[in-house]
Amino acid sequence: MLKTEFKNYLHLHFLVFIWGFTAILGALISIDAIPLVWYRMFFAVIFILIYFLIKKKSFKISSKGLLKFLFTGIIIALHWIAFFSAIKVANVSIALVAMSTGALFTSLIEPLFFKRRLIFLELFFGAIVIAGLYLIFNVESEYTLGIIYALIAAFLSALFTVLNGLYIKKYEAETISFYQLLFGVGFITIYVLATNGFSFQSYALTAMDIVYLLILSSICTAYAFIASVKIMKYLTPYTVMLTVNLEPVYGIILAVIIFSEKEKMSTEFYIGALVIFITVILNGILKNKKII
Repeated sequence: MLKTEFKNYLHLHFLVFIWGFTAILGALISIDAIPLVWYRMFFAVIFILIYFLIKKKSFKISSKGLLKFLFTGIIIALHWIAFFSAIKVANVSIALVAMSTGALFTSLIEPLFFKRRLIFLELFFGAIVIAGLYLIFNVESEYTLGIIYALIAAFLSALFTVLNGLYIKKYEAETISFYQLLFGVGFITIYVLATNGFSFQSYALTAMDIVYLLILSSICTAYAFIASVKIMKYLTPYTVMLTVNLEPVYGIILAVIIFSEKEKMSTEFYIGALVIFITVILNGILKNKKII
């Protein structure tokens, strides 16, 4: 059991690295957040559809299940739109660090769905994360809009992570992922048609955009999404969400290497980020010793 849990924990860290690279791809792709997420979900659905056909898996699902996946599919679409909007109006570093507040949101949401009591230390660690974020707010005020987008993305991420923690007990990860992504791209399509409609200018892709989107939708979405949902069978939503907080570590390092000056922030920013990262590591140590 411990070996299985450790294996899944390592797998989760690999997925977190992939998600850190997702932010880099979001910055490299030239189109805006909504078209970007539409392409990401659309291509990911195609990849999972091909997987279903090759494996001859059934698409059959109850109407109750469809309603659940419709709700979470919309949440996921809004989460990604908010996340990539944060990257577009600020930068990768700001978006990733602000996303770390997901642990606090999860500590508040998870007990409601899993019917367990609130754990003081989880709230305490979440509060420290907020303190680190507050320091960043004070010194990087020009990125306020980006931070707000990222906070919205963090809350939505915590919500669908907790819900998927419930769904995986009844449904297969591939089924959950396929229908959530399908409903997500359907939601964006309806929204765009009901507002300004699809325009060639907004959805036009360069050759490199296509390459980045294929990597984003296949490895960073179809594979990572299914694998992360499967992991929910073995790890709690809070553990998953807190580990995801290491995404900024990988993402910021990659961003500084790739984007250089654009991603170099103030000293106070890195102090705030360090406070958040230390909190994540400390929580992991305490959880491993079963203190919380």
